[in-house]
Amino acid sequence: MHAAIVTGVSRGLGAALAAALLQRGFTVLGVGRSSHADLRGANYALAQFDLAEAARTDDVLGPELARLAAKRPASVCLINNAAVVGPVGTLGKLAAKDVAASLAVNLAAVVTLTNLFCRTFADAAMLRRVINVSSGAATNTLPGEALYCVAKAGMEMLTRSLAAEEHAPTFRAITVRPGVIDTDMQTFARSQSPEVLPSVELFKGFHRDGRLVPPDTVAAKIVDKLVVGEVEHGRTYTYQEL
Repeated sequence: MHAAIVTGVSRGLGAALAAALLQRGFTVLGVGRSSHADLRGANYALAQFDLAEAARTDDVLGPELARLAAKRPASVCLINNAAVVGPVGTLGKLAAKDVAASLAVNLAAVVTLTNLFCRTFADAAMLRRVINVSSGAATNTLPGEALYCVAKAGMEMLTRSLAAEEHAPTFRAITVRPGVIDTDMQTFARSQSPEVLPSVELFKGFHRDGRLVPPDTVAAKIVDKLVVGEVEHGRTYTYQEL
């Protein structure tokens, strides 16, 4: 049995990743406040959890991961996919509570869940993989989306930290920058005013130029290349490489 843990399975890339994995026969544990209606079956379960409550990761998700580990999967893959795009706005105009909530979902929960994953699946005889879904925003500043950029940069450092700490040949950590995907996040970004999101024209251009890729297309490539295929520990992969 091969297993995967996917965050953010209510829609977009997360739902598409879970569906692609189920089609390949994986046992999938979805993590999020809710799940996509099309995700069902004996091989699928939802661990209902608000990632904004990152401090509760061990208490809520610990038992869920322990149950999965007890099934002794031949391999297990954690895909840190969930993210929120808001709040948008230039620094100096954001509320502290909104800053904290954004970083809780986009970065703190990623680290706490990865930490739990490493502790729960510590058996070096088991194939283990962490895939952090990042973005070009990790290295390219987007005025009005500083929080998103900061979180994605943090995710990529998490990948590098795992590569520095985990030396077993059965453990791999990688980052993927999946390109521009036709999701609600893109729709939200395009709807903002230039005063709130100075980089809004970039997102409008993606849509206008037909550059947005369907989530299921991206998900299939990620599963084939990065979940099932051989990968280089600590590396960042782009959509063009999938």
